[in-house]
Parts: sequence; C-alpha cells; structure tokens
Amino acid sequence: MGAYLLRRLLIAIPSLLGISLILFTVLALAPGDPFGELATNPNVPPEVREALRLKFGLDDPILVRYLHWLTAMLQGDWGFSFASRVDVDDLILQRLPTTLFVVGSSQVLALLIAVPVGILAAIRPYSVFDQVANTLAFIGFSLPTFFTGLLFILLFSLTLDWLPFVYQADISATGWRWAWEHVRQAIMPVCVLGFFQAASYTRYVRASVLDVARLDYVTTARAKGLSDGTVTVRHIARNALIPVVTLVALQIPAVFGGAIVTEQIFRIPGIGSLLINAMLANDTPVVMAVTFVFACLVVLFNLVADLLYGWLDPRISYR
Repeated sequence: MGAYLLRRLLIAIPSLLGISLILFTVLALAPGDPFGELATNPNVPPEVREALRLKFGLDDPILVRYLHWLTAMLQGDWGFSFASRVDVDDLILQRLPTTLFVVGSSQVLALLIAVPVGILAAIRPYSVFDQVANTLAFIGFSLPTFFTGLLFILLFSLTLDWLPFVYQADISATGWRWAWEHVRQAIMPVCVLGFFQAASYTRYVRASVLDVARLDYVTTARAKGLSDGTVTVRHIARNALIPVVTLVALQIPAVFGGAIVTEQIFRIPGIGSLLINAMLANDTPVVMAVTFVFACLVVLFNLVADLLYGWLDPRISYR
C-alpha cells in the first residue's frame, strides 16, 4: 500500500499544479482591481498606488505572477489580504477549522442516516418503509439548503427559541459549558447540510444494495445457510458501499458549495463566508488561496476513497 500511496501522491502533484494555474489565470483575467478603492480615494497619491502595484507585481505578465505566487506558496507564504490587511494563511487557519467541523459533522450525520435507511429500504423493496424512505429522500433532495435553513431558523430559533441562529466563534464560557454552546449553535447548520446529503446518499445506497443483492455470490451465501443478517452485512453491504464511497468523495465540492450558502445564512465565520467577502472585495489572494484549499481537499478525499476500497472489498489490491 505504501508504494500505491506514494504513486497517487506523485500523480496528485501535477493535478494540483494544473488546477492552481487555471485558477490563477481565471482570477487574473477577471474584471476588478484589488486597489480600485484606492484609485477613488483622493487622499492616496497616485505614486503610492503605483508603488503598491509594483510591490505586489500586479502589472507583471500572468505567467510571471503565477511563478512568483507558486514559489512563495511552496515557502509557506500564501500572500497578503488586501481587504483584511493580514496574511492569507492566518485568515484560512482561523476559518478552516470551523468549516471542517460543520462539513465533517454534516457528512457523518448524512452517512449515519443514509446507510442504514438505504440498506433497510433495499432489502425490503416496495414495502411501507421503502416508500416512506423514498418519499422523504425526494423531499429532502428537492429542498435547497437556504430554504431549509430559513425554516429551521423560523421554527427552532424564532418560534421555539431553542437554538441560536447566529454562530459565534468567540464564546466566553469555559469547560463543558463552552463545548455545549459550540454544539448547540452548530446543530442547525449541521442538520441542514446533513439532511440534504442524506437524502441523496439514501437513494444511491438503496440502488447499490439492490444491484449487489441480485449477484450470484449472494445467492450462494444464502444457499449455504447463512442468516439474512450475516449475508446483508458481510456480503451485500460492504460491496454495495464501494460506489457510495466514490459518490461521497466526489460530492465534497458540492458539500463545500452548500456550506458557503449555509454559512451565510447562519453567519458562520468559516472559510465559505471568507470566500464570499473576498470575492466582493476583489481580494484575489484570498480567493486564490481558498479555492486552492478546496481543490486540495477534493484530491485528498479522493485518495481516502481509493484507500477505503481495499478495506471494503479484499479483492481489490494496490499495485
């Protein structure tokens, strides 16, 4: 497995370089000027604006600017935020843990719902449980996250007054009270993202289990006298989860996209809100860094999915 992992990492390097070049070129050609606000400010002399543009190399060719950015990034310098006046890596390190906590918790919630519900619906096709599960899955997948987020705020915050609808990064409490307040304010955004993903995953799990349940080796396992639970868990579920693992890995960009909307609704100080604010302010170093972090996460989760294949199906070997 070590050689396989090393080979995959070596393949990921040119992929990330190509992604970074495309992102940098698109952002460089996009309309807008990071120092556009300074141009309209009469208190800033023109020579100061020109000195800043020269310092950050905004008038250099795109390829030269990209090579400067890549060299600096490899050395740990991700640039300087024109809007926040701080280093980009500091901004990302401040915001990324919150987003990973919300997105990661929502994915865990989605899988905890989708896997058992999808398996039970597949082993009892066209039953009342299957019909109810399919109906709820269609409803959950049809409702966008911004709509369910507003419904959650209206019900649990404004009507029942159970949960806060504004996420606070700085909580004055300590100990268990601090942990409970963080969990309490994360319940609604995690549920909004988790229910939306669970609706999609449930359909895929059900379809995959139905396909595997018809295969010959499942019939052979039943003919040997194995119990239904053993056949379902050891022979059907493990093999049926292989395409689901691929789906989860490929859905990571969509999850982060949904997280951007959810973070705006609940005012979560995460990387999604940072990206939106940077785009509105034409803060290209921050936009470039955040989108590149998203790309790295996609590559990372695809690698994790490939490694999980061997655990789910022992017939898969890493060569």
